[in-house]
Amino acid sequence: MADKNDPYPSFSQIHIHLSMSPVWDRVLSERALEIRKGEKTMKREIAKFSIQKVEYLDPSGNLAEDAPAVYGAVEGHAQLVEWYKMMVLGRVFDAKASNLQKTGQIGTYPSMEGQEAVGTGVASAMEDDDVLLTTYREHDARIRRDEEQEEAMTNILLCWGGDERGHKRAGRNRKDFPLCITIATHCGHAVGVAMAMKIRKENRVAVCMLGDGATSKGDVHEAMNWASVWRLPLVFVIVNNQYAISQPRKLQSGAETLAQLGVGAGVQFCKQVDGNDVIAMYEVTVEALERARSGQGPTVIEALTYRLGSHTTADDASRYRSAEEVEEARKNEPLIRLRLFLERVGVWNETNEVALQAECKERVEGAVKAYRNIIENHPQTVDDMFVHMHAKLPATLKEQLEIARAFSLDTTKEEYHGS
Repeated sequence: MADKNDPYPSFSQIHIHLSMSPVWDRVLSERALEIRKGEKTMKREIAKFSIQKVEYLDPSGNLAEDAPAVYGAVEGHAQLVEWYKMMVLGRVFDAKASNLQKTGQIGTYPSMEGQEAVGTGVASAMEDDDVLLTTYREHDARIRRDEEQEEAMTNILLCWGGDERGHKRAGRNRKDFPLCITIATHCGHAVGVAMAMKIRKENRVAVCMLGDGATSKGDVHEAMNWASVWRLPLVFVIVNNQYAISQPRKLQSGAETLAQLGVGAGVQFCKQVDGNDVIAMYEVTVEALERARSGQGPTVIEALTYRLGSHTTADDASRYRSAEEVEEARKNEPLIRLRLFLERVGVWNETNEVALQAECKERVEGAVKAYRNIIENHPQTVDDMFVHMHAKLPATLKEQLEIARAFSLDTTKEEYHGS
């Protein structure tokens, strides 16, 4: 029934302009007047939604009462120490990579400082046989997914040093996709991967990580729509670090949350998570993966975090945000809160921290040494621009390869082995 307290009809009741003629305008006006006078109409709620925010570990290192009980026990503490070590390794690697760019040893580099809990939590929840598709900033997730973590760091440096061989995958994460620099294009790829898993009846899940800026692209909405329609085993993780380069989140979308973008596509499981809380990131991702494996379809997770550094080393974030804003955000960053908790429960201290920092620096330096050895003693050939693209090189690219060889100064040309 129409709400008698609301004197105005709904949009659909009067704004159906079948014609631009004055006759129809008069008919519609009269109809609107009849509705305002209280004519009975059918009105019922057909859909509603709410978005839950999940956070277990606050910025002061306090564990919420509703947090999973395991994190209050010895077993959970050991897991948290492992995650903390992983995040510190990522932070040390990130600082080193940024410095390598400043000294001209790699190209433009996108820092992940402040976002370590997102990648660590997501990657830790995944099974080895799942497939990860990321943007260009999720270095920690890639390192976590590789059993040879020093090699993973070396490969990341190769990527940003302009060496195509850095995109190669080996070991347990060999089916993970190379990083995607073009915004949101990998979301469609993720749909294809998840569709293949479903057709083959495999107990696997595709995990697609994207930035808040990517949600302004049609690729994301199309991918969510098809994932929902086909009930695919696919988890979207929106890493909301508050900025799409210089564009703040508030100017990107009028939605209260980015998680609710999945609602319009019919995604049944959409949650917002404190992305600086590794516990929350892990637990929600585990739940999403379990849903996907049991045939319940896709999930959209919005991870609230903050990009402490500039967009890349080619950017100067001080042009569009204040130092005060960044310092305030540092109070919420993931490493501090987790360390506070570990110290409070007695499983971490300053001695542990000093030893960990030294170990991480040594491991990162080992990765850098391997990177320098490759580019200095085993430089890539012109063929390397082509050999990692296709199992069998198309005729058009074969032609381009020959042209590239002809104009290359490289004297160590190799035959393409994929043809």
